[in-house]
Formats: sequence, C-alpha cells, structure tokens
Amino acid sequence: MQITFTYRETWLHRVNPGVKLVLSLLLFVLVVFTHNLNTMMYLTAGVLVPLLLFSGQPLRRLLLYASPFLLIFLSSAAGMMMFGNGETLWFQLGFVRITEESFYRGLHLGFRGLQVAAVGLLFSLTTRPVALFYALMQQWKVAPKYAYSFLAALRMLPLIVEEFQTLRYALKVRGKKRRNWVTGWYTMLRMYAIPLLAQSIRRAHRTAVAMEAKRFSTQKKRTYYYLSSYSRVDIYYLIYWLLLVVIAQWVGTAWPILDALDVR
Repeated sequence: MQITFTYRETWLHRVNPGVKLVLSLLLFVLVVFTHNLNTMMYLTAGVLVPLLLFSGQPLRRLLLYASPFLLIFLSSAAGMMMFGNGETLWFQLGFVRITEESFYRGLHLGFRGLQVAAVGLLFSLTTRPVALFYALMQQWKVAPKYAYSFLAALRMLPLIVEEFQTLRYALKVRGKKRRNWVTGWYTMLRMYAIPLLAQSIRRAHRTAVAMEAKRFSTQKKRTYYYLSSYSRVDIYYLIYWLLLVVIAQWVGTAWPILDALDVR
C-alpha cells in the first residue's frame, strides 16, 4: 500500500540531499548552543519562511504535518513556565509558579523545539529517500550494502502497515474482540505481534538472500541508475542558511524583541 500526495516541486527539491542533511545537523548543533531568546525566535522565523513558501505542500497539509510539533511547543513551553525555577515571581497558585526567568526559559525551550522540528520537516518534505541514499553512496562514499539495506527497510514499512490492516480485517471477520479490557490487551498484542514478526523475518531473509545474489556485499565500484551531483542550487541553499544565522545573531543582539538576552 503506497500512500502518496501531490506536491509542487521547487528549487529545494533539487538541492543535493547530502548537503541538506549536513546543514540540518549543523543547525541542530547551533540551536543547542544558542541561549539568546531573540536569536532563537529569528532562527525559527527564518526556517518557517522556506517551509511555507518552498516546500511545495499546500497550507492545509503543512498545518496537518506541523500540528504535533505545535502541540510539543505549547506543552514544553507551558511546562517550563509553570514549574520552572526563578526569583522574580509573577504568579503563583498551588504548584503552579510562574516567574520571569521560567517564562523566558519556557519560550526559549518551545522555540528551540519548534526550530528543530521545522528543519526536520523541511528536510523530509523536500528529500526523497532514494535520492538521499544515492547521494550518500556517490558523494559521501557510504557502502552500498548499508544504503540499499536502509532503502529495503523503508520499502517494507508500507507492507507491514498493509499486513496489519489485513490482519485486523481478518480478526474482525472471525469475530475476535477484546472481551476483558484489563487483560485482553495481551491477547490482542499476541494476535498481532506474532504473525507480523514472523512475516517480517521471512521477508527480511528473502531480501538478504536477493541482495547477496546481486553482489551487494562486495566493495567493488558499482554503477547507478540515478546520478547525484552538486549544482548551483546547493550554493544558494548554503548561502541562505549562512545569512540567516548571521542576521539572526546580529538582529537578536542589536534589536531584541524581549529583554531576555541570555536564557540558561
């Protein structure tokens, strides 16, 4: 069962997947060591711009994809605000204690999580798994046996979902229902887990044998159906993120929106 959605291809889809992967990891490291709340807000805004304009997805679908991350933003920020430590007390009611320091820490934590989630969502929406692994094999010299193994594993995920639905329909036709809500979950787990696990093991064994027959375990030079290379859009992509980091650091210090310049 393959579930696909139509999307509009933009210049971000033509960026080398290896470049996007490395820059996404570097942005994650940068966010971890960024303690200026205003800089974090500008970084988050700078990530949301290409996500909204160049991801190629309609706005409704983007909101659907981003809804779990927005929930994480609200929950993490609210949790830090209401139960964090601080000296300047703003509000207190029982266990809820909101201080100025905890309020800024909550915002910082929320924007940090939102920024990382937006970068990951932008990467996943503009990168095909096949193109990513081909770039890793050709530019980053990843062994084909590892890259193709990951591709085979990704190909099996929709098959597992389809088998799960088939098994659920079969159990429903046979009248298998959870009678005891306290201990019935173990019976249902066994009915689903054992057939799915056995079928996955058989499929994985067949895939491994087929890859061995195709000489995927050798280290010799291979030919590829898809050719991955660097292009001019990779430079544009790199320049955008460099400008975003520099401008966010400068504007966050020179024209801060909030007074919290150092949140630790």
